Amino acid sequence: MSNKTVLDQLLDDTEKELEAGVEKYSASIGQDEVGRALSVSQGIVWAEGLKRIRSEELVHFDNGVIGMVIDILPEKTGIVLLDQEKGIKAGAEIRRTGRILEIPVDESLVGRIVDPLGRPLDEKRPIVDGATMAVQREAPPIMVRGPVDRPLQTGIKVIDSLIPIGRGQRELILGDRQTGKTGVAVDTIINQADKDVLCLYCAIGQRSSSVAKVIAELEQHNAMSYTTVVVAGASDPPGIQFIAPYAATSMAEHFMSQGRDVLIVYDDLTRHALAYRQISLLLRRPPGREAFPGDIFYVHSRLLERSTRLRSEYGGGSLTSMPIIETEAQNISAYIPTNLISITDGQIYLSPDLFRKGVLPAVDVGKSVSRVGGKAQLPAYRKVAGDLRLSYSQFQELESFARFGTRLDERTKKILQHGQRVREILKQKQFAPLSAAEQIAVLFAVNTGMADLLPLGSIAVMEAKIVEAVRNIEGFAHTIAAAGKDDPVWHKLEQELEKIVSEIGVAGPEEE
Repeated sequence: MSNKTVLDQLLDDTEKELEAGVEKYSASIGQDEVGRALSVSQGIVWAEGLKRIRSEELVHFDNGVIGMVIDILPEKTGIVLLDQEKGIKAGAEIRRTGRILEIPVDESLVGRIVDPLGRPLDEKRPIVDGATMAVQREAPPIMVRGPVDRPLQTGIKVIDSLIPIGRGQRELILGDRQTGKTGVAVDTIINQADKDVLCLYCAIGQRSSSVAKVIAELEQHNAMSYTTVVVAGASDPPGIQFIAPYAATSMAEHFMSQGRDVLIVYDDLTRHALAYRQISLLLRRPPGREAFPGDIFYVHSRLLERSTRLRSEYGGGSLTSMPIIETEAQNISAYIPTNLISITDGQIYLSPDLFRKGVLPAVDVGKSVSRVGGKAQLPAYRKVAGDLRLSYSQFQELESFARFGTRLDERTKKILQHGQRVREILKQKQFAPLSAAEQIAVLFAVNTGMADLLPLGSIAVMEAKIVEAVRNIEGFAHTIAAAGKDDPVWHKLEQELEKIVSEIGVAGPEEE
């Protein structure tokens, strides 16, 4: 067949297809609602012409920037930008999308650093376009939730023994700036290496250098292999900071719905509240206490109520949250701290006074509490936890009075001596998590009074030797962790500990 014949055949086929297409085409009139920007100011755009817009609907500006509708008034619409302004001016065209804000949720998020919209920040491969989930979602209903009765081990002695956290719990971390709040959360993430718990770290309004330091620590301890980092930096618009914790929670809920255990850290919700306050004031909403809007409690409660443990028939997954907030001058009765204390299932308070004394982590046991308590704790902890808390509380009370008296009776001296050893044993270096069995063995030694005659400087030596013994005796760690309150294993453990303590030696009279 000649080239001319082939060309004629192609032209004929094309003509027939066009004719068939024209016959099938039917014209229809479509409506597309387009608005105009009235004013632009610090991440907020007021628009007109969007008469049928819906709350939390996404809109597109003519230069590609996206925004979310957050305020609908009769004459105008308030839009919060989810990207940098990039030259948006009054009169800019705004188009509706008919969609609410959704983010990608996929296994490919694990080990990645992303922004609250799911866009990668780590210069690695793009996030897989797969399933998506709405950022703003309702919390699971009551009948879907199961009891919180499985422990989430932090690896930190003072928390696991005295302020236990369960899978599905909401445990607040609060304290003044630079008291080690993020350190406690990072240690908890690092301790999940062999616990089959996925982790999310959500940085809200933090400096880039602080976030980079946390990521470097997670990478150094091989924790990024099971961790996702969601970053809304201090330089990002307030809108992106506001949606950050909700977006991170949706990612976590995706894994929870698959029956997996997830830990999420919000660092920190003080910055989140400030971002929402900025948005609300720019939208001319009436300010309330401390200039925060009246719905700030609802903003945080609808976030934290999404953390729970699901019943087995609904997958059995869990979402444990550790929100962090910053107090000012130890004022835990301020507006945002009291709100979050009332929403969560307990709090870990970090005291600047203890931090200055070198008691690290600086957990104030008297002001810290877990409302789940021993139900989310291994039975073996009950052998030591109750007596330990009581003796430590007595010591703290007596220590303040003992400074004023020169002569103390023998009973008071013993309580002070024992309490000093308890405080010393509760100290722990960062990035040095201990397993449940190692913690129980160490605390058991102090609780039974074996360490009371040791010099304070020898307590760390005793701890190292006990940990080494627990690790070296085959099967001993598992036996301790699984022991009940009255199991015979305690007698064997006591014999081992007495042997270790006797090798170290006792305190001389000059220490007293």
